[in-house]
Amino acid sequence: MVTKLLPEHIYIYWILFDLYHTNPCSNRMFSWIFIPLFLQIPNFFCVFISYNISKCYYIIAEDFHHKGDVVIGAFFPIHTYHTMNKVPHPYLPYYYMDNYLQYNFKSYQYILALLFAIEEINGNPNLLPNISLGFDFYNVRFTEKDTLMNVCMWLTAHREKFILPNYNCEKKYFTAALTGTSWTISAQIGTLFQLFKFPQLSFGPYDPILSDRNQYSSLYQISPKSSSVSLGIVSLMVHFRWSWVGLILPDDHKGNKILSDFKNEMERKGICIGFVKMIPATWSSHLNQFWKNIDETNVIIIYGDIDSLEGLMRNIRQRLLTGKVWVMNIEPHFTDYADYFFLDSFHGSLIFTYHYSERFEFTNFIQTVNPYKYPEDIYLPKLWHLFFKCSFSDNGCQLLNNCQFNASLDVLPRHIFDVSMSDESTSIYNAVYAVAHSLHELTLQQVQMEPYENGEETLFFPWQLNSFLKNIEVGGQMRLDWRQEVNGQQLSLTEQIIQWPEEFSEIPRSVCSESCGHGFRKVILEGSAVCCYKCTPCAHNEISNKTDEDQCMKCPESHYANTEKNYCLKKAVSFLAYEDLLGMILASITLCLSALTVIVIGIFVKNRHTPIVKANNQALSYILLITLTFCFLCSLTFIGQPNKNTCTLQQTTFGVAFTAALATVLAKAITVVIAFKATFPGRIVRWLMISRAPNYIIPICTLIQVGFCGTWMATYPPFIDQDAHTEHGHIIIFCNKGSSVAFHCVLGYLCFLALCGYTVAFLSRTLPDTFNESKFLSFSLLVFFCVWVTFLPVYHSTKGKFMVATEIFSILASSTALLGFIFGPKCYIVLLRPDENTFNYIRNKIHSRKNKSQKT
Repeated sequence: MVTKLLPEHIYIYWILFDLYHTNPCSNRMFSWIFIPLFLQIPNFFCVFISYNISKCYYIIAEDFHHKGDVVIGAFFPIHTYHTMNKVPHPYLPYYYMDNYLQYNFKSYQYILALLFAIEEINGNPNLLPNISLGFDFYNVRFTEKDTLMNVCMWLTAHREKFILPNYNCEKKYFTAALTGTSWTISAQIGTLFQLFKFPQLSFGPYDPILSDRNQYSSLYQISPKSSSVSLGIVSLMVHFRWSWVGLILPDDHKGNKILSDFKNEMERKGICIGFVKMIPATWSSHLNQFWKNIDETNVIIIYGDIDSLEGLMRNIRQRLLTGKVWVMNIEPHFTDYADYFFLDSFHGSLIFTYHYSERFEFTNFIQTVNPYKYPEDIYLPKLWHLFFKCSFSDNGCQLLNNCQFNASLDVLPRHIFDVSMSDESTSIYNAVYAVAHSLHELTLQQVQMEPYENGEETLFFPWQLNSFLKNIEVGGQMRLDWRQEVNGQQLSLTEQIIQWPEEFSEIPRSVCSESCGHGFRKVILEGSAVCCYKCTPCAHNEISNKTDEDQCMKCPESHYANTEKNYCLKKAVSFLAYEDLLGMILASITLCLSALTVIVIGIFVKNRHTPIVKANNQALSYILLITLTFCFLCSLTFIGQPNKNTCTLQQTTFGVAFTAALATVLAKAITVVIAFKATFPGRIVRWLMISRAPNYIIPICTLIQVGFCGTWMATYPPFIDQDAHTEHGHIIIFCNKGSSVAFHCVLGYLCFLALCGYTVAFLSRTLPDTFNESKFLSFSLLVFFCVWVTFLPVYHSTKGKFMVATEIFSILASSTALLGFIFGPKCYIVLLRPDENTFNYIRNKIHSRKNKSQKT
């Protein structure tokens, strides 16, 4: 997996510490149960191992020298002295060293990188011809006084320590100095070199303090000035979704600066810092408070330089802190030889470093290094004695040639000695080349300006190199075309080859709160970091399809959230369709009732000469049956997908058809009254009978309703509307009435006609007419009125297709009431009692009624 995040290429290294087979203790199989016991009593173990180590191992000089015409000074620590409490001490007698002398053999690679670069330059005929480079190495101790004494001893070319009160040091045979690894060592030495403008190249991590030209005018930093390592670490946190991490940093200006960088970048990437621990200047193994709340996170970032982290690393091993993923910018350096042979707390750690092109020449060079090839080296005999079982002579502590076969540094485990160039070694290599090229340019310049005679040497002063070193320093960094450049622009990570700590069977998790899955969102807890939250489900019709979403996303109106609330589904269009069961039933009922009405018309036409059909105005009966047919059929306009035409047709046909039907019923009721009054006709009754006034009721009432509908359609007509909220997962398409006032006016007018017809019919129900249908008219109108009064609350309380079905049901129910109660009894007599549908039966019934009335 490759993520383009960094300005420079960062490789992640993992550490797997193996037991070395040549260790005297390797033949013993120690159970994991006993390992903590031994680590808690290191002094006992050290004494046990020391029986196999010669006292010559503890006798060490503080400097050694590699000859050359021009010498480079090298000042950095390889071995240190400690008191019983592991506190650094400048020097102790050798007979105390068996417990307190510590070698950092991983840092010994710095000397080899220096030696490799010098031999490479000396073998190059095109660079510094006829001039050989050499170096003087001085082991740097912890006190500023001791460090400056080493520097002055080198400058004065003396081999004995003495104090120079005025630092008036003599300059000869040297050209520049390499200092490191910490900024403190470079700053201490730089204070002295500043007086003489002596070139100083620092190969430790870049430090902005050392770039102050007013304070360190001749100091040049080789390491790249870049925050890519810290950015790479944050990118790693993002990649593995480690949002809750701890920070351990040095308690100095660099630690404060990197803390600020981490906070800014982590805040930008949504990563929280569980705790921050600043390493004190004086480390103590009894600082229990320092490790408080260490278990809050599974991932802990350790950032600093080798010197500032040495005490911390030792304390972590002593406490056997396991079950943590340590993410560091440097590899752990071992100084206790007992640590070389044990699996320790740093197993499975991830280490960030600048990655340079592999130098196979350096690896090949390391394979050739041995104490017999470089007898001046003070550390190679120690390595060969400790790891390859070489013996020292009794006199003079000379290394004997009785070592294991094929002894070579490249066979040592990586945690003891790494054959790949480290960042510091690469900086040393580049620094040596910077000095060589500067000296080469200075030599060429002097040859051109001041030719010398045969055998006369070219004279130069070290401060003259500053002008050349400044030319290859741009923006506070060394720009060296010949050095290995940092490769790539991205973070490269291969998860398959990472070996996690034993406690984790899969990729470790380090979070303050468990991730909120799909369908949930984060709710930050008050007073807590943003990474500490609780998960709450998304609200209605909202989704989250990513982990740890801050806000849920609302679905569009045309979509709805699925049950898991992680996906928006397209809503189905819903309306009362003919394919629906409800639509099919209502359509079938409509057609059946319409057909029934047509059958009634047919019965009436066939029996048009019978008394029952002729009674109560035969023409009005035909008009009423035809309008009822339209009333039934208008309900079909409510079924099917609505469109603009059907929305308009629904209300107009409904209003006009029912108005015509109710007006006809009103006319029939008035006709009954007129028919009764015809026995005793007055002037008004006579005019009504002659003018046929009841027949005008129908067009007049209908025209009034047409006026209402016309005004409605012209001002605020019905339109197609959608309801995406009422029914989950569906968009209801329906005909909006447009003007609610107009709709209720149309409905109110119908109820008014029904009420008028009911009143007339009710008042004429007792009139003595043989075919008086007033009772049936009043009852049918009463049912009609009740249906539509009940319709209003039911209609407004339903939604969707059920609202449409309610209106259709009301149309069918009210129409059926008019058809059934008015024409039902007549059809019963016509079809089932035809004997009663004759003039003789009617005549006999009338005579019978008269006789009965005379008797009473």
